[in-house]
Amino acid sequence: MTCLGRSYRVEKNALLWGSVEDIVFQGPNALTLDDKGRMAVPARHRELLSAAGVKELTITLHPDDALMIFPRPTWLKFRERLVALPFDSSPWKRMFLGNAMDVDIDNSSRVLIAPELRDAAGMARDVKLIGVGSHLELWDARRHAEHSARTKASTMPDSIKAFVF
Repeated sequence: MTCLGRSYRVEKNALLWGSVEDIVFQGPNALTLDDKGRMAVPARHRELLSAAGVKELTITLHPDDALMIFPRPTWLKFRERLVALPFDSSPWKRMFLGNAMDVDIDNSSRVLIAPELRDAAGMARDVKLIGVGSHLELWDARRHAEHSARTKASTMPDSIKAFVF
């Protein structure tokens, strides 16, 4: 398997390279929240997290009305950067830090998405989990489709135009 130029092999749930700094999440998963608001962690993400020794995640709001899901060690670094921001960033610090919830991956490889976070992100039962590098984004499926359509219809930033495909 290859992940952004790095090769790795999964052997008995252990990556031969594998610290949380090496994890790069990518790709979509269409998922369904159960009646209690739990989400099954897809096997490909679960294997990466397990190999890096990560059993805890932190979930918080995303500015686009989605949720961000961080491996706990990655969240701790992100949180340090947030805390260091100046006072004029307080409303944004409040959004990220004030809504952050720590969750454990249970024995059935599920995580509970708290009702407060589901409500804030307008989540129904059908969701889309997107790997975006250092963390995952969890979207209501309908909202994600609308956001993707708006993105495609918008003007592409110069930084992306200059990117070689």
